[in-house]
Amino acid sequence: MAHRFALALALVAGCSSNAIAAPPAKTDVKLVSIGESHSFVSDALGEERTINVYLPPNYSDPNRKFPVLYVVDGGLDQDFMHVVGTSHLGAIWARSQEVIVVGIATKDRRKELTAPTGNPELLKEFPQAGYSGFFLKHLAEEVKPFIARSFRVNGQDAIIGESLAGMFVVEAYLRQPDLFDAYAAISPSLWWDDQRLAKQAEGLMKIRKKGTDPRLYLSIANEGGDMQHGMDRVVRALHGRKNWCYTPRKAMRHDTIYHQSMALVLQYLFPTDTPVAPESGFKIRCDKKG
Repeated sequence: MAHRFALALALVAGCSSNAIAAPPAKTDVKLVSIGESHSFVSDALGEERTINVYLPPNYSDPNRKFPVLYVVDGGLDQDFMHVVGTSHLGAIWARSQEVIVVGIATKDRRKELTAPTGNPELLKEFPQAGYSGFFLKHLAEEVKPFIARSFRVNGQDAIIGESLAGMFVVEAYLRQPDLFDAYAAISPSLWWDDQRLAKQAEGLMKIRKKGTDPRLYLSIANEGGDMQHGMDRVVRALHGRKNWCYTPRKAMRHDTIYHQSMALVLQYLFPTDTPVAPESGFKIRCDKKG
């Protein structure tokens, strides 16, 4: 009896000891870094700008080169972090390739990501609007050349954006289809300026040279109204062209679609040769495609 009682006391003492264990008095602290920030004065925009760069784990191999994903609205307080995380996870599962992620930070989205407008109501509310051409020049003549000379890139690239940044991506696809290998626009704000860009899409596609069809991924949440009407116009303008995929996501909202669909978008932009099991759900669905 005394032996059992002593054993019980020992067990209680052990539990108590675990419950009140003191935290370590000292830890070895190391900073965690996921990338680099580069700032420079942009001639195209006439002010200092910042880009953020994530290098995948295997970039440490000096013999390897990597594709590049350019993220519009890519500031540290914008979309850079969640895109980097999803990119890393996609590479772990061999769902998408390892990529260098370049976040292009914006300062005034209504100014930098919209085309010039003559709409008096828009100009009254957003008098600074209409600098998308300058921002596109910033990407083409400053950001892309800097990345090409500073990092080991393999010549393959894509651009992605959501909302106003998505509309900017659509504009880049329509006006400079040879600037990137692939484009992805998530819930683009094609309502802007009475759907002006969407209404121009058919004409811009008609004058495009045959065979100039970079890959394009389009998706939209349960937006309705001019957002959906603008998307419908762009999709109709793509009729007869190649290398595009349109996937509406009616179960998603404007504020959830980007993160929830990012893994699938990366799979479309940077596919791998690794076969995936059907039960994984890693299947690209295109409701309409060319």
